[in-house]
Amino acid sequence: TMSLREHALSLFRGAVGTVRPAPMMKRALKLQGDGCPQLLVKGQAFPVKRNLYLVGFGKAVLGMAAAAEEILGDHLTRGIINVPLGIQESLQRAGMQEMLLKPHSKIQVIEGAKNNLPDAEALKGAVAIQELAEGLTADDLLLVLISGRGGSALLPAPIPPILLKEKEKLTKLLASRGAAIQELNIVRKTLSVLKGGGLAQLAHPARVVSLILSDVIGDPLDIIASGPTAASCHSVQDCLQILTRYNLLHDLPQSVEMVLSSSPTKPTAPENFSHVSNIILGSNTLALEEAKRQAEGLGYAALVLSAAVHGEVGRVATLYCQLIQLLCLGFTGLGEGPLSDELRGNLLQLAAELQIPGLDLAEFLQALRGLGPTRPVCILAGGETTVQLQGSGKGGRNQELALRVGLGLHRAQATGASSPQGSCEILFFSGGTDGQDGPTEAAGAFCSPGLVAEALQEGLDVEAFLRNNDSYTFFSQFQGGHHLLVTGLTGTNVMDIQAILIRAM
Repeated sequence: TMSLREHALSLFRGAVGTVRPAPMMKRALKLQGDGCPQLLVKGQAFPVKRNLYLVGFGKAVLGMAAAAEEILGDHLTRGIINVPLGIQESLQRAGMQEMLLKPHSKIQVIEGAKNNLPDAEALKGAVAIQELAEGLTADDLLLVLISGRGGSALLPAPIPPILLKEKEKLTKLLASRGAAIQELNIVRKTLSVLKGGGLAQLAHPARVVSLILSDVIGDPLDIIASGPTAASCHSVQDCLQILTRYNLLHDLPQSVEMVLSSSPTKPTAPENFSHVSNIILGSNTLALEEAKRQAEGLGYAALVLSAAVHGEVGRVATLYCQLIQLLCLGFTGLGEGPLSDELRGNLLQLAAELQIPGLDLAEFLQALRGLGPTRPVCILAGGETTVQLQGSGKGGRNQELALRVGLGLHRAQATGASSPQGSCEILFFSGGTDGQDGPTEAAGAFCSPGLVAEALQEGLDVEAFLRNNDSYTFFSQFQGGHHLLVTGLTGTNVMDIQAILIRAM
């Protein structure tokens, strides 16, 4: 029999594989017919002559463009993509040739946005993309490839006369005063030529087909990479409100004042986007569906909790710990009774506090009733947790989440009285689909209560590792890093994936 770790690894690989650029593009994009060929995009048909152009921006776009060019062949006239600095070299080093363009590609690659910050190179790429879009006619078809992660930083084009450094300074000021990412994006979009639907408007009257890899909870089109091809529901009024809220209205550069005073007061009407098709190609939900299919193939009863798990890592860990304890009660035949009622109550309260969009936990807990012990159980979830950095250790949010779940389960077991875990084998894992978790070479980690018990026996202070945000160092000390999830760069990114695997001992 395979170990739970081998199962978990296979689920993670399957989930990531389904949102890798090449399989994703091949599922969505087909070229049909010889006489007057058509491009089929998720079932929609677009006639193709020699009028097909491509632009793209974001971390996963290089692989998406390579796959697109393979599918489109000679029908592609030209393309420009803006990708993170150094990505071609990284992929080359990792031996991922399939993610790189062929030597005589019609697609020009511009690298920029060092450290995911807009810079002169990113601006150069954005201007080239803008010029290509402005030159299109009603006969043309523009394929836009968008990868959420890094997409916004790679498309900086402030409305003249605003300079990039002025827009940057304003964004930094807002961030330093505690503005949320949504607020920053609203201000950025308002001051940008291409964001907030600007790119689609410039390409009019050409047909625009946008293929999007989402790295945002809920896949909101106007938020992913600041929505260059989606109608923005925000107006200049929203931007002014935010600047007022953070007391910045009187410190604005003259250029920003000029642009704000002459901006249209209403957002562009959705009917002005009738020439645009926005299609989500890859998302956390799609990755979880594939993981569920694989888990069922391995004999698990599999359920997806949510693709929108977010919140402080400690609270999310508590949610998972209590869910695991409830499942273990089911395995020991104690699924009904005061202990399980107490756990259900705690879970409902925690879920309400975390406000996970679209999660009906009561319904989910109902589906859990009666699971185990005849079949192993797999609970899948995805999203993105947050870590408040306090220490100077090495780790990432996935490794920290895994270690916190392991420690929580160990503690519940140690208090003994109410621990139903004895009769179950339990594994929890969390991994970043881009293959990178924090500044480490791991994508995440696997953890079990047994691993924490072993660490404590060896005299390791698990809580000290957590206080120092040093989960990577912790996991590195066991069996040659066997508990670290190491995949290398994946060339994609749809946030994180978590799984709970439980079977009867």
